[in-house]
Amino acid sequence: MEHPENAPDYAGLTVNEGVAQPPIVNPYLQRRGRRKPLPETSVLVEGILKGDVTTLARAVTLVESTSPEHYARAQEVIEKCLPYSGGARRIGITGVPGAGKSTSIDVFGLHVLRDPKARLAVLAIDPSSEISRGSILGDKTRMEKLSIHPNAFIRPSPSAGSLGGVARRTRETIVLCEAAGFNNIFVETVGVGQSETAVHSMVDFFLLIQIAGGGDELQGIKRGIMEMADGIVINKADGDNIQRAQLAQAQYRSALQLFPPSPSGWKPEVLTYSGYFELGIDEVWDMIDRYFAYVDGNGYFDQRRRQQARYWMYETIDEQLKNHFYNDPDIAARLAVLDRDVQSNRRSPFLAARDVLTNYFNLYSK
Repeated sequence: MEHPENAPDYAGLTVNEGVAQPPIVNPYLQRRGRRKPLPETSVLVEGILKGDVTTLARAVTLVESTSPEHYARAQEVIEKCLPYSGGARRIGITGVPGAGKSTSIDVFGLHVLRDPKARLAVLAIDPSSEISRGSILGDKTRMEKLSIHPNAFIRPSPSAGSLGGVARRTRETIVLCEAAGFNNIFVETVGVGQSETAVHSMVDFFLLIQIAGGGDELQGIKRGIMEMADGIVINKADGDNIQRAQLAQAQYRSALQLFPPSPSGWKPEVLTYSGYFELGIDEVWDMIDRYFAYVDGNGYFDQRRRQQARYWMYETIDEQLKNHFYNDPDIAARLAVLDRDVQSNRRSPFLAARDVLTNYFNLYSK
């Protein structure tokens, strides 16, 4: 008997069959087909050079992949696109979280695209969670007008824990975007931090966005970031905040007087504007135009591009050596043993490091 409770001995008890439970998986869910395989290298390069943004997006995905096979293909694509790159204005944009970087980029981008010949690529670096390694990638949603412009390409990318999100792949993405015909490149960083050094090494103009009325203005003046900035702009200079923005402007101008001259000879300017109300945008862009005219005239533009190419050659060497070291199976096995020894205080971290490096050098000294 299925339910003994229904036997005559238990006449006062009844157990019903119950309600059938719905399936866990949505029966209306349409399963996605398998992602199309990546086109051949020649097809990717041809599409990029034609300015096809779909092909460009797939090539950027290839660059961002951590697969060794994808890395080799990405390098081949970049090598073929390299002769067609270098013709864009590269502008790095940074600032503390909440300074209005995405809103400002939306406004700055529309200003640039008033020229019918202009094409703009925005590389927005989104911070990744240190716990889940996930990213929201929501910068594009805050660039409402720019995201629907036919001459704009916005690519949010996860930082994935790599020096605040700006590393080799961003530099390579710039090459692909320039080969696709984008003559203006914006690189938005996560925020003020170590990533600014990497951004500075891949752009022509470095713009620092600050805000007023958020506390002691001098707390925002950090020597490292100030020395790298080619221009400083105080956002949200509107309404009751205009006087505070002007005070912050004066403080930043005074602080700049204490720094040594920049290698280009350019004296960074400090301006105020409002990204939300689109006030002072022309003045900001006039400053950027003056900078490019200045560095073109004294030869610093080409010098800086050469220095950047050299910098990224050595950065790539460092990265490849590090990857080769940690991906070696013998080294990985040795590290596992030394890791336990160090944690149990049987060996000092310095002797353990020397041990594994000696082992590595011996492996590849022949």
